Amino acid sequence: MSYSIILYTVLILSTLGLLSAVILYLVAQKFKVYEDPRIDEVEAVLPGVNCGGCGYPGCRSFAEAFVKADDISDFYCPVGGNETSIAAAKVVGKSAAEQVPMIAVVRCSGSPDNRPKTSNYNGASSCKLATSLFSGDTGCQFGCLGLGDCVAVCAFDAIHMDKVTGLPVVVEDNCTACGACIIACPKDIIELRKKGPKGRRIFVSCINEDKGGVAKKSCSVACIGCGKCVKACPFDAITLENFLAYIDYDKCRLCRKCVDVCPTGAILEINFPVKKPKVETESETEIA
Repeated sequence: MSYSIILYTVLILSTLGLLSAVILYLVAQKFKVYEDPRIDEVEAVLPGVNCGGCGYPGCRSFAEAFVKADDISDFYCPVGGNETSIAAAKVVGKSAAEQVPMIAVVRCSGSPDNRPKTSNYNGASSCKLATSLFSGDTGCQFGCLGLGDCVAVCAFDAIHMDKVTGLPVVVEDNCTACGACIIACPKDIIELRKKGPKGRRIFVSCINEDKGGVAKKSCSVACIGCGKCVKACPFDAITLENFLAYIDYDKCRLCRKCVDVCPTGAILEINFPVKKPKVETESETEIA
């Protein structure tokens, strides 16, 4: 009698198990999500650093959106560059438009020599936290705080703090233009600009929007909004707003005329050859 009970119990449990398995299988088949195998292929050609520079949370998210998109012209992996874009485009049978290389630039030249301190900060070593507490330890409320939030978030060792100037310095060979340092900077002094031919670029290294006299008093190399650069530019590449000049890198032709007329040296020219000093001719000497 006890043997029959055990047998029936085993049969019933086995039947229930088999029935449950069938139900689970049918449910799984009905609600299964198809995933395009090309997503794995696109992800495989990406760098895999998950930096977010492409605008997506990670490489997997980028690959999913890339495969599903009808138009891939807005998709670009700054870390992998054009080679990665071409490889990813081949997976989906499309062509990728070549993008202009970009690089992060620091728009502040307020070293201690140019921007003396007016107070001392003894709080946590965080630009974000310091910004929430006060405007800065110098007369310029717009400049770099020098606490290195940008360095901490860079996954490529492409930015470090200069011990002399107290300002971040971008390592050109390492910078991938991922934009992490830009997001981390609470003062918005870092931006992406075209890397330029031979790495040459010109930009206003200042974001101070105070009036000229106030700006100059707080930092000797601040933009004072004089407008001389605007007048000197033959390509209409410079605008002046809120007492601050800005150079449009799409219009700039790197002629350097703005650099020559800037009275405070707020405009930086990067990777250019040193200008030869002008030699006066005999006729110019006689006129003088």
